[in-house]
Order: sequence, then structure tokens, then C-alpha cells
Amino acid sequence: MKRIYVVILMLVLFDLNAQVAPDKYWVQFTDKNGTPYNIDNPKEFLSDRAIQRRYDYDIAFDEYDLPVNPSYLEAVENTGAVILHPSKWLNGVTIETYDKSVLMAIEKLPFVEKTRILEDEPLKQMLKEKSFDNEQLFDIDDTNLHRDYYGYAYNHINQLNGIGLHDMGYRGEGMIIGVCDGGFICADSHEAFASAFEEGRVLSVRDYLYKGGNVFSESAHGTSCWGLMAGDVPDKYVGTAPDASYVLCRTEDVNRENVIEEYNWVSAAEFLDSLGVDVISTSLAYIFFDDAEMDHDYQDLDGKTAVITIGAEIAASRGILCINAAGNDGANAFPYIGAPADGENVLTVGAVGSDGNRAYFSSIGPTYDGRIKPDVMAFGHGATIAVGWDNYNDGSGTSFACPVLAGMATCLWQANKHHPASAIRDVLRQNANNSSNPNNEYGYGIPDFMQALESLYVEEKTDVAVKPLISVYPNPSNGNVNIDIDVDGDLNMKVYDVMGKMLCDNVINKYNKTMMSEMLMSLNEGLYIINVVGEERSQIVKFIKY
Repeated sequence: MKRIYVVILMLVLFDLNAQVAPDKYWVQFTDKNGTPYNIDNPKEFLSDRAIQRRYDYDIAFDEYDLPVNPSYLEAVENTGAVILHPSKWLNGVTIETYDKSVLMAIEKLPFVEKTRILEDEPLKQMLKEKSFDNEQLFDIDDTNLHRDYYGYAYNHINQLNGIGLHDMGYRGEGMIIGVCDGGFICADSHEAFASAFEEGRVLSVRDYLYKGGNVFSESAHGTSCWGLMAGDVPDKYVGTAPDASYVLCRTEDVNRENVIEEYNWVSAAEFLDSLGVDVISTSLAYIFFDDAEMDHDYQDLDGKTAVITIGAEIAASRGILCINAAGNDGANAFPYIGAPADGENVLTVGAVGSDGNRAYFSSIGPTYDGRIKPDVMAFGHGATIAVGWDNYNDGSGTSFACPVLAGMATCLWQANKHHPASAIRDVLRQNANNSSNPNNEYGYGIPDFMQALESLYVEEKTDVAVKPLISVYPNPSNGNVNIDIDVDGDLNMKVYDVMGKMLCDNVINKYNKTMMSEMLMSLNEGLYIINVVGEERSQIVKFIKY
């Protein structure tokens, strides 16, 4: 009997040995000498939309934009290594190989600075929890269901005072959001995303784990995060950016935790930059790995050490608005944010509940170099999320707070596209409910998006390059109100209070402007937002009645 057990054990061990997968490495190059690419001809490696972003925000092209030297990649491949993902920002490539002699041959190449192992023994059981493994799912509490247009998602946007932006027509149209996550299972068949697919707003999907892999086949984490932005089922579930376009990238391996996932993210961010995306929403945070030697310590969280943070900072320097979850380690022995949330130019989002209080699990700051993190807070404790097969659950995690905020930030930027990403980051911090006393648990607080919109308008009042469609005066006013109109045709005029409630939706022209003046005179004391839309441009007017 013992012999049988021994034979069976040997067969099992042989079978496991036969399944050993290749190790994965990073190969760092010394330079980009001899590259056939030139920054004077960016169309060779960037889309027209990406190039336009550089022109719009006066961002110069530099060596980071140049692809990795293709002759270097060819030489590495000729050693027998399998090329995974080149990275132009880091100037190197991830590879895989079974053979240590292949690695030795690569290290002898004259343009190779060093190599680093990124993933070994990938079939072993995961030893460490992922930051988002602490997230929880619950049955939906129907008592909180607001049976209006936003349905289950009402509280998410309402807490940010963002409904007014949607009512003004800023729902993400014409904007592109990149989503990096661990998989989007069932998203291609879920009702929440039907309009995005039907309208051609899912521009691209890419798998950085497996070549030719199916991003819709594993993990609902990305599905849930994407749905908080893209969901579009009126009267049931509408997200914070339902009209935006999306690019989906799987960079995270949900079955294990290895530092190669940081390199995957950087390669994905380069791809997203080349497409000209406006925003990258990432609900991932890295501190601990299956191999403890790869772990980040607190000193690494300085905004310039972790590979993924370096990549996020470069992405931000390209004009992209990078938004990241803080992490779910706030109640753990190591309570700090994970990379790339430590990035100086990364907008880091912590989680609150419906009462606006910080969720106990939401990771805290400061960064190692003393900067306040998180930056802002959003609904992430008891949020309603899309899961498989047209279902919804309540869930908790900063992973969910991040896309809620990212979708609204996209809409705010749509309304003020002439402002750079840095201005959007700043105005959200400045117009949050803890901005006067920011701290490392709550950051600057929960942003008020209508207030942020008003603040951006105040900054524009000195810009006289474009003649306004209408002028409202005196402003502020405690009596008569006059309206001058600079165009001959009809304009659409909507008036909102500071809570985003629409008070008026009328056509205005030179012939009925007196009626609209009387409407403004009838308003109670307070601050109001007037949104005027013409055939070719629009205008926002802040009006004060006292």
C-alpha cells in the first residue's frame, strides 16, 4: 500500500514540475541611442489626440516619449527570451524565460544596465493579502434606493453635489477614461455597460497579464469599479460619467501579488497616453508582495521610488489626470497608503460612508516625505456596485470611492477643458469640506463639484479673449437685473442653485430677455449658476442675489 502512495506522490510531483511556469524579469537599458524615432515627429508614436493634448497644455515632447530602441528588443529576443511589455518611460522591457543561461546572455549585452526578477514560482499560493482583498460585499439595502434617475447610485453622486453638472450636460461626453484593474468579468454582457458598448464608447481593451487574454473572463473587481463611472441604466443605476468613453486594461493579477504588476501598470499607462486619454482611474495600491524581499517599506512611499509611482508621475507630466484609491489598510498595523497613491501629482481618494465620515479601513498618510494623503474623499463604504449577470451589491473599499470621484472629475474637466489636469486636482482640494484644516486621515475632505465649478469660473473672469454670450448686471444685485445678449439667435439658459437644483430651463434671445431678467429678480438671496449654451460655445455665469 505504501508503494502505491509513493508512486502516486511521484506522479503528482512530476506533474507539478511539468507545470512550472517561466520566471519573469525586468531588463533595464542604459540609453535610447540609435533609436529610429525622433521627438520632432511624434506622430510615429503618439495619436493625434495625444499630440493635441500636449499642444493644448503647452507640454513639450521629450525623451520619455521615444519608444524603446527596437534593435535592443530584437537583441534581447534573440537570446531566447519572450518579450512581454516594453516600457519607454522606464526604458526597458519585461521578459519571461525558463532558462537562467538566457538571463546571463541578456546581462552581457552592452546596452543592458541590470536585470531584476519580478515573478518567480508563479504557481505557489498567494501569501499576502492584496489591499483590495479587505473589500466587502453585502446585499443591497433597498430602503436606501432612491427611485429617481440615478437609482441605486444616487448617493454616490449626490454626496459630491455633482447632479447639477450632469443637468448642465457635463456627463463625460468627448472625454476618455482609462481603467486599470484586475479584470472585468461579465462587463461585456452586463446591462450597466450596454450603452457604452452599443454606442462604441469602449474604445479598446488590453490584457497585460496574458497575451491575447480576455479581460472579461476573470475578476469582478474591475467590473464594479468601471460601473461606478460608466453605469447607464436610468431609474436603476447611473454612474458619475455615463457618457464618457473608456479604455480597459488588465494589469493586476488577482491570484497572486508580484511586483511585475507595477511594471504592467506603467506599460498600460504608456498605451493610454499614446491614445490620448484624459483620466486614468486606478483602484489598486501596492505595498506587500508574495516575496517579502520585494515589499515596499514606508521610506519607499516618498512619491519617487516605487516603479508604479514613477510611472504615474510621468503620466501626470504628460497632462493626464491620474486618480488612485488610497488603499484599505487603515485599520492594519501598517495603515499607510500604497503606491502609486503616494505620488505628488496623483489625486488620492479615501473612502467615506453615507454620513460623510471616514471609513475605518481607509488608508492614511502622510507620505514618507511628509505630504498630506489622501487628497480627497468619496463614497466607498456601502457603495452600490455592479457585479456579474446584471446583478448589483453593496460593497466597501477605497477601490469604489476612486471611480466615483474619477467620473465626476472627468465631468468637471469636460466643462473646463481649457484648464490643465493640475487645475482640476487643485480646485477639488480647495473646494472640499475639510480644505481649511486638511489632515492625513480625511485629506481635504469631500469635494463639492458645483462649488468647484464656480471657483473655476471666478478664475476665468479676467480672461477677456472671448466675448461673452450674455452679460448679467448689476452682479451682485439686490434689485433690478439687466441681461445683454451678444448673438442674434436663440440660446438655451438654465439656472441652478448652489446645491445643483435646476430652477429654470428656457430659450433666451434678444426679444424675451426682459422676461428672463424678471425671473432672476424674483430669486431669493443666494448664489446661482447660469449656464448658457449657443450653437458653437457655452458660458457659465455666477450670479449673486442679496
